[in-house]
Amino acid sequence: MVAGPQSHLDPHHQPLPAQYQTTDKGRAAAEAYYSNDSSNNDTMSPSSKLSLSSTIPIINSSFSMPRLGFGIYQSPRNVCVNSCLTALKAGYRHIDSAQLYRNESEMGEAVRQSGIPRSEVFLTTKVLSSGGTPEKTYQKCLESVKKIDTSENGYVDLFLIHSPSSGSAGRKELWQALERLVEEKKVRSIGVSNFGIGHIEEMKGYAKIWPPQVNQIELHPWNQQREIVNYCNSQKIIIQAYCPLVRNMKAYDETLVSISRKHGKTTGQTLIRYCLQKGWVPLPKSDTPSRIEANADVYGFDLDQEDMSKLDGLDQGAQGAIVQAVDNS
Repeated sequence: MVAGPQSHLDPHHQPLPAQYQTTDKGRAAAEAYYSNDSSNNDTMSPSSKLSLSSTIPIINSSFSMPRLGFGIYQSPRNVCVNSCLTALKAGYRHIDSAQLYRNESEMGEAVRQSGIPRSEVFLTTKVLSSGGTPEKTYQKCLESVKKIDTSENGYVDLFLIHSPSSGSAGRKELWQALERLVEEKKVRSIGVSNFGIGHIEEMKGYAKIWPPQVNQIELHPWNQQREIVNYCNSQKIIIQAYCPLVRNMKAYDETLVSISRKHGKTTGQTLIRYCLQKGWVPLPKSDTPSRIEANADVYGFDLDQEDMSKLDGLDQGAQGAIVQAVDNS
């Protein structure tokens, strides 16, 4: 996993064939190509094989990630533990927090209370800004690990740089702190969030671990970010989708409602299923128990080609973002 700054690429890396370098083919088809799971990828339907226990392999790693995550952005501390416990009871095995959310400890506490072995739950956090020096930045990240997993050999499954907003020097300092945590086995995988192509390419100049194993970005039918999605697919970077439910702002969209009625599903379930079939790892968020459970019930149906095409047609580019679209310059 760890290489020198001048040997950035996976030695087995090869460009994806042209037919897999599109958003429409999605991440699942790219995986099929690399793993040789099918001799006929063009007719394969990976989405029909998905289940709540499905995982996705992480590049340059022996670990994998559950394909459905549970987001806890703005989940208050006094609510977060119960929400996470509800999610774990419903079958989620992937929870996404951040230093900014101020609920890392609650996420870890929920796992301990659940009785589920730590090794069976995938926990993510993020760091937004550097500490001012390499050591302070490292300590800032280490503190998150200690909050989440209080055991003697505690670890975090995935640690992300939350944003490229700290500038070139800050991004370098943050990444090198995360690499140190990987070397110390306190973090298993590392990645980025809201990074554009230029930000990821820039990392080649200093990264020991490249490409980043994950890029978490805003994704839903109205903000499909095809340029960065295609780039990540070509590098085998896992794409996580935050705001997959568009914060319920599109619940009455005629196209979405029509497709949802066709399948007898909620609009939220349709949006999550859309993400899964695109090959993304959606991170739906809710503190309402019934919605947490419903958002995991997305495996008894498939969106057909017509459904997917209609949802693809809703893309508004950067104008469709409710948080932010990445800067690919």
